[in-house]
Amino acid sequence: MGIRDILVHLDNSASSAPRLDVAIAFARKHGARLRGLYLITHLFYEPSGIGEKTDSKKVEQQFLDKTSEAGIASEWIFQDCSIMGSNISDLITMYAYYTDLLIVGQVNLAAPTINIPTNLVERVILSSGRPVLVIPYSGTFKTAGDRIMVAWKAGRESIRAVNDALPHMHKAHSVVIMEGKKTHDVDDATVESVKAFLLKHEINVTIDVISSGDFPIGDMLLNNICEKKIDLLVMGAFAPNRRGKLELSPVAQHVLKHLTAPVLMSH
Repeated sequence: MGIRDILVHLDNSASSAPRLDVAIAFARKHGARLRGLYLITHLFYEPSGIGEKTDSKKVEQQFLDKTSEAGIASEWIFQDCSIMGSNISDLITMYAYYTDLLIVGQVNLAAPTINIPTNLVERVILSSGRPVLVIPYSGTFKTAGDRIMVAWKAGRESIRAVNDALPHMHKAHSVVIMEGKKTHDVDDATVESVKAFLLKHEINVTIDVISSGDFPIGDMLLNNICEKKIDLLVMGAFAPNRRGKLELSPVAQHVLKHLTAPVLMSH
């Protein structure tokens, strides 16, 4: 099964246009329909003191113009949540249930955007049940998906991410599986099994096992993205349940906070 429908969340931030460009590139690559989602929340759910609401018409026109120019099927969705009485994360999740890929933007904590909760990305990853492509708020990513790195850690979330990334791996120029370990004397059976699984899908991969020592895993991943010129990171969204609170692991949170390339996360 391929990707037939992509949902991209858009807003009035400066990072919205580059995010749309990535979404259009993925829609063209997979021959998918692209839906643009613009939401305005009820005042109760908005961060205070950030500014006034802006008209969505400008973003809508940009969406319609760019998708028309790209020659892809598209649909514009506008929702004023004050009518629904819901918060933006829950509403995005509801729309995401019925798509193959959800695209959202990394939250810039130094410059918060009206209508965008600071934990939006984490909430939709944990609640939507869909693969979520997170686009950094800084930079352009025209080649996203050409050079893929899989952050491997044996477990349900990692293999789910690998499975969700299969359509992207088929389109990629190269795929590397990155496994970070404290030492090199640990059994590599699981990562070799992943390689064998991908070969069954006619996807050739290389394996890079790095002993991290005392170096944080999150920083190791981010460093390798730069060194290997990776333009798409694939990783499972581990979420240990601590005292009844479900939240992403420290490694996932660190990657999302310091993201320099798009990341595809699955939970």
